[in-house]
Amino acid sequence: MHRVVVLAVSEVIGYDLNIPPQVFNAAVRDGQRLYDVRLCGVDDRPVKVSYGYEARFEHGPAVLAEADTVIIPGTRVTGPRQHGVLSAELAEALALIPSHARIMSICTGAFVLAAAGLLDGRRATTHWAHAESFRRLYPQVELDENVLFVDDGDVLTSAGLSAGVDLCLHVIRSDHGSAVANHAARYCVVPPWRDGGQSQYIDQPLPAPGEGSTAATRAWAIEHLAEPLDLTTLARHARMSVRTFSRRFRAETGLSPRSWLNQQRVLHARHLLETTTLAIERVAAESGLGSAASLRQHFSATLGVSPLAYRRTFSGA
Repeated sequence: MHRVVVLAVSEVIGYDLNIPPQVFNAAVRDGQRLYDVRLCGVDDRPVKVSYGYEARFEHGPAVLAEADTVIIPGTRVTGPRQHGVLSAELAEALALIPSHARIMSICTGAFVLAAAGLLDGRRATTHWAHAESFRRLYPQVELDENVLFVDDGDVLTSAGLSAGVDLCLHVIRSDHGSAVANHAARYCVVPPWRDGGQSQYIDQPLPAPGEGSTAATRAWAIEHLAEPLDLTTLARHARMSVRTFSRRFRAETGLSPRSWLNQQRVLHARHLLETTTLAIERVAAESGLGSAASLRQHFSATLGVSPLAYRRTFSGA
């Protein structure tokens, strides 16, 4: 099995710490777990957890050397969070990680990755409330606090707290397909995919009375992806002006209506490719992406593979 090691850096955020074992252990096929999840600290001592308790783990840091994926949950550790440096003990633990391992962070765990130099020149995210201090400490990182997670290949980062669930489900989906990820999401009683980004949760003024929400229109649009859906049509359905609708839509989702529609259409196309034998042209039409050429262009831009290659990889899974 793929071995996931969660490295708890004191003072670790308890909520973040428990996300990976819960979500990855819910990923099963034919009744068999697909991930072996283990937890460890920087050394063999108990790890202080936020809000008044300590955790003792079955494994020591040596288990990091056997990891296929390493996850750093959110932490209040002083060095990376306040000074941009690693302690000798933390640096030694990180040095145990194999070069081939995938590395992930949840919430402020990104500070640890940045202090280790693993995010230099890369796009990343962290909790929106700590974006300013992150930029000050790590200007060499391309920080985007508006998204729920960033997949930069072998290094992945998530936004605050519950966004760790989104990232873990994304990894399961990438490894084993939507069916396994959706099953894990159902077991954990969470949505398999959340629309928009972290920006919808950032503190901002409330909308003016009467502006309403775009949620009903978004739900309607998902049921009509195969139809032409321009900004005017969406605004009319929401009974708003185009300008008001565009402003409210971005405030609620973190995306423009066009970007959100393209995202939903690609997601629907992925579902059709995984679960049906429809021709590529039909998948493009059913998902609202128009032609097979347009479908290939969107897949290349968002997933880095062609629709046929995606189907070969995930339809069996």
